[in-house]
Amino acid sequence: MIDFLRVFKQEITMSELVAGWSTTELRQLTNEMIDTIQNQIADCTDADVNFVPEDPKANDPGASNPEEANKPWTLSHVIAHTTAGGEETAALAAELARGVEFHGRSRSEVPWETITTIEQCRQRLEESRRMRLASLDMWPEQPHLDNTHEPFPAVGSLDAIGYFSVGLAHEQSHLKQIADIIQQAKAART
Repeated sequence: MIDFLRVFKQEITMSELVAGWSTTELRQLTNEMIDTIQNQIADCTDADVNFVPEDPKANDPGASNPEEANKPWTLSHVIAHTTAGGEETAALAAELARGVEFHGRSRSEVPWETITTIEQCRQRLEESRRMRLASLDMWPEQPHLDNTHEPFPAVGSLDAIGYFSVGLAHEQSHLKQIADIIQQAKAART
């Protein structure tokens, strides 16, 4: 799996990291990411899905309810959040690839509270895989890689390949959080 850490540390730009990539690499990385998370949750049970872990660093400035801004996220919350991010960047990347100018966010997140079983977590991941891979089929043979947008200053202006990759990088940044939640949930079970 590609390590996006150098981008997070601003040692390299996202555009530099993905230079020369095509939809082939994006498909491969999407499958690797979903497979990685599926492997992480392979031994989880329903009790682990909404287990509330200890997380003294919990900080969600985007929380819809200010009272929840410093509450730790459950496994279901992280999976709903990361899959929504990957789908959003995939949808926007398909538009950029087709020559559509950026016109705003395209985010839809499954309410994490509705994910109550490990099977629902697995299904959410597979649905997200299907949606993201399908978005790549919307790209023209010659994508408009001169059509760019800057999602936030730290990554700079990105073409469709870079934009899709932001979702993968974001998801990768949550892998340790997923591992920590699972470790605490398993310890609580024993």
